[in-house]
Amino acid sequence: MRGPRSVAHPPASAPDPSAQHDRQHDFDWEIGTWKIHVARLQHPLTGSNDWIQLDGTVVVRKVWDGRSNLAEIKLDGPAGRIEFLSLRLYNPQSRQWSLNFASSNAGTLSQPMIGEFKNGRGEFYDQEPFNGRSILVRFVFSAVSPNSGRSEQAFSADGGKTWEVNWINTYTRVEDEPSKAP
Repeated sequence: MRGPRSVAHPPASAPDPSAQHDRQHDFDWEIGTWKIHVARLQHPLTGSNDWIQLDGTVVVRKVWDGRSNLAEIKLDGPAGRIEFLSLRLYNPQSRQWSLNFASSNAGTLSQPMIGEFKNGRGEFYDQEPFNGRSILVRFVFSAVSPNSGRSEQAFSADGGKTWEVNWINTYTRVEDEPSKAP
């Protein structure tokens, strides 16, 4: 979302807390291998309440010393296997991240979602076409810990007044297997 925002600025003498945090490491918690459970709303923005469940893995690799990362997502569900990539890129000038998604079916990157983490919560937005009209899309990371996490996608067809969650991810870290001596 690229509209005007109301931002409260601290007095000139107070340090800006966000300037003290190196945001390029906001996704470091996610590096590694995860089990993922997905609940996906089958028909968003139709009033439907039909959800499907998928399970799989996510492998997140650090790129450019943490200034980007690549998540490879493999899910199995009622319709078979689904494969996604999520490329996250840090912009040091804006101190924000872009999330870029691709599926193995389409072979192209999606519209980037732009946002940042604050107080352990990451919020990312874009505007894109859906069923012939323009909607807002929000992706949120929350309940993040070293061994678990949650993220969800929501759509808004009314300019952000209301949101319908249509994709919920819950992650559990896969512990590294002990190395076996030859």
